[in-house]
Amino acid sequence: MTNHDMEGLTTILSNFGPKDTMDRLEAEVRAREIRVFAHIDHAAGAVEAGLTLRPTELLIFGNPRAGTPLMQSVQTIGIDLPLKVLVWQDESGKTWLSYNEPRWFAKRHGAGPETDKAVGAMAAMLGAIVKNAIEGA
Repeated sequence: MTNHDMEGLTTILSNFGPKDTMDRLEAEVRAREIRVFAHIDHAAGAVEAGLTLRPTELLIFGNPRAGTPLMQSVQTIGIDLPLKVLVWQDESGKTWLSYNEPRWFAKRHGAGPETDKAVGAMAAMLGAIVKNAIEGA
């Protein structure tokens, strides 16, 4: 187990640097016509505060048609939606992409079996987006 491993969090090494990884991630989300709610540059915020932080950016995105049924089932799942993906660079210069697993947060909130199909579709979509963002082509 690495220091990146924790229950419910997936962290994957990218084949690209932080900027290219985030650009690819955001392009992939937009290509699927998924709404981008925010793109937060934590490193830029650190600079504004007179601090330093390796590249660290967060993309918040989602589709109300996919997320709303989950929140109708268990309203507290809204704390984990919309989806969030963090792109960050470690101390050795490697770029990583991290996100909360939809199946994990559905379980955490006690979502019932009636949400399994929606959660599975969300997990598959998120996995495909991430794969396309971190691999070559």
